[in-house]
Amino acid sequence: MSTLTILPSGATLDVSEGANLLQTLLAAGEKLVSKCGGKASCGACHVFIKEGRKGVSKMTPEENAKLDSLVGVSSKSRLACQVNILGTEPVTVELLGALSGF
Repeated sequence: MSTLTILPSGATLDVSEGANLLQTLLAAGEKLVSKCGGKASCGACHVFIKEGRKGVSKMTPEENAKLDSLVGVSSKSRLACQVNILGTEPVTVELLGALSGF
């Protein structure tokens, strides 16, 4: 079990090990777009892992390639559809303003 904090809403959730970040965010009622059904091909679910990057799964080559094609990417960027919670430490994720409804 791990704690997930969602910015900018400030919501905090207990998340099971292995949970997919995109599915967790959507189940929590967060507004996040996913056009490709979790295949890392659209980039719409781009988020920033602000804290706890060791608490999430490693980036796949497919995710890395898609992030390389997006604008506004940083070292904290991930595609929520490709991230699984490892349950090893608390994680803080920031949703991008235009996609999060803020």
